[in-house]
Amino acid sequence: MRDTSFLRFDGVTIRLGGREILSPTSFDVARGEFVCIVGPSGCGKTTLLRAASGLVAASAGGIWRNGLPVSEPSREVAFVFQDYGRALLPWRSVAGNVSLALEAAGVAASQRPPLIDEVLGKVGLRQHAQKFPVQLSGGMQQRAQIARCLAQKPELMMMDEPFGALDALTRQGLQDELARLVREDGLTVLFVTHDLEEAIYLGDRVIALQANPGPGRPSLARMIDVRIERPRDQLATKEHPEFLRLRRELFAFIEQGHD
Repeated sequence: MRDTSFLRFDGVTIRLGGREILSPTSFDVARGEFVCIVGPSGCGKTTLLRAASGLVAASAGGIWRNGLPVSEPSREVAFVFQDYGRALLPWRSVAGNVSLALEAAGVAASQRPPLIDEVLGKVGLRQHAQKFPVQLSGGMQQRAQIARCLAQKPELMMMDEPFGALDALTRQGLQDELARLVREDGLTVLFVTHDLEEAIYLGDRVIALQANPGPGRPSLARMIDVRIERPRDQLATKEHPEFLRLRRELFAFIEQGHD
């Protein structure tokens, strides 16, 4: 039986600037689950992540993590942004950027080097520790941002279209690396993407939101379990009959814009 007590959304409604961005939305996330969130532009995907991170307050309803209400940002939650170029400090090396998370946690300077080396090894950047962001490719910069988040030792990772600006081959490589890291570190992930194939490939579940659902109707319109075994493969998995069925279902939903 799935443990759904880790992260809970209960009737979460968010209004900003006099407009309802997210209509009453309820769902649970199990510890160690990888949940992808899709939907048309303007449906509240990023706002949902920010609320779950404690960066935006719910106008109604509530969010709980480990049975406690989410009311402010926490070091137990890491946020990976799409714009990796602006997420990294250009005057700090890769190691220096990763060190930020350790400095914020109060880790002594003498204890930081082995921790930095460990997370850079996980993302394949150990040999680039002293380079600056401008010297890295887009994929390497995103790896550096992920490494900085891993240095926090989070239990929950929020990812807002982290691979959206990357070329197809780099994106596929990072998808597989992320799946491996999540499995090794036992992370729980909420992952926003516009790419339906990416959502199915990475997710244990895919949640589809709809924009402007109308009075009394929740933003959450679909919740789909991805019952495709892991580890997954960029070719074989995407040719799997269940993968193709789920892609057709999600594509039809996005195209219609409503359920």
